[in-house]
Amino acid sequence: MGVEIRGACRRLLPACLLLATGQVAGNTLNQNVSWTIDRSGTSTTYRVVAYGDSIYAGYYGSTTKAAKYSAPTVDAEYLSALWNADIESVRRAKSGAIASDVYQNKIVGERSYMQAASTRVVTFEMCGNDGLQARTSFKGQSGTCNYSVLTTALNNCKTYVAAAMDYINANASPNVKLKVISNLHYPGYNADNVQSRCRDSATGATVNMRDKFLPVLAQMNYWMCEYARQKGFKCTDSFAQYMGADYDSNGDGQIDSDALRHVAGESETSYVNRITMTLRSTLRDANTKFVSASSSYDYIQSDDVHPTYTGGTVSAGLWGGSTGKGAPRYTSFSGGKSPIWNRYGHERMGWGLSVYNPATP
Repeated sequence: MGVEIRGACRRLLPACLLLATGQVAGNTLNQNVSWTIDRSGTSTTYRVVAYGDSIYAGYYGSTTKAAKYSAPTVDAEYLSALWNADIESVRRAKSGAIASDVYQNKIVGERSYMQAASTRVVTFEMCGNDGLQARTSFKGQSGTCNYSVLTTALNNCKTYVAAAMDYINANASPNVKLKVISNLHYPGYNADNVQSRCRDSATGATVNMRDKFLPVLAQMNYWMCEYARQKGFKCTDSFAQYMGADYDSNGDGQIDSDALRHVAGESETSYVNRITMTLRSTLRDANTKFVSASSSYDYIQSDDVHPTYTGGTVSAGLWGGSTGKGAPRYTSFSGGKSPIWNRYGHERMGWGLSVYNPATP
């Protein structure tokens, strides 16, 4: 219940600083779950397959359990209503995994899940742990700053995102109707607004860590969405959904979360400048996600990394995975949104995935 309470509408609280990767001792942990949305009066079952790290796993600090309704399973609930069918949400996730690990050991190593004839949606997310590990390394530096750890994280992210899309395109069932990636929110946005211990080689001064990290994250997110455009995927812009308010805070005539979204076909320079300069003043820590000028919800758990959730937990399995099924929480969606679509991090990401759902299976 604690996570659900943190999702309640409330005032800004101080963010918790996380210096590790968000997992116990930085270790990787398989947290595989299959949960079927069992809709009354239906007999056909379609499958959503999700590959990723702790975000899609629904990690919340436990080594044996995970959120039942992490983003891909939230999307399965939307699909169940749209298609009037049972939807099996298969989450093949590894908490703590960097992009190469998700690619090699989940997407490639467990390709059979997306090859099943019942699969209609394949989604993945990665690179969060590459960024977190680079951040931890950079924060530990003294002497002269070594920025190469950030460049390495960016390059690895680009390499394995592209490889993952190519592999899914070549190996997913021909029955798949939608392929979609979710990009990265910025965990610890407020906590990173501090000076480094290391000093820049040119100026001799310490650097603001958020100023160094934000452009790298923006580049990662740009290439996730740009590769998606090039390779037949859709891109759920979780950065925009988490980091921007759902109202126009700067008077530019656009809702902040819409203005921050990646625009298909724009250049990397244009996107990065828009995020890090033009619209920088509209970015907010996702611990306080403003849905209006006067109300907000907490999208990030107390570890300052993982999305908040509701709907209980399920056994995640230390070795292998677990299966289960249950009736949908909501059987229909007015305007394509659940009553809690904007109250929790996973609900918001799941809705973000759902906007691309095809009308028929």
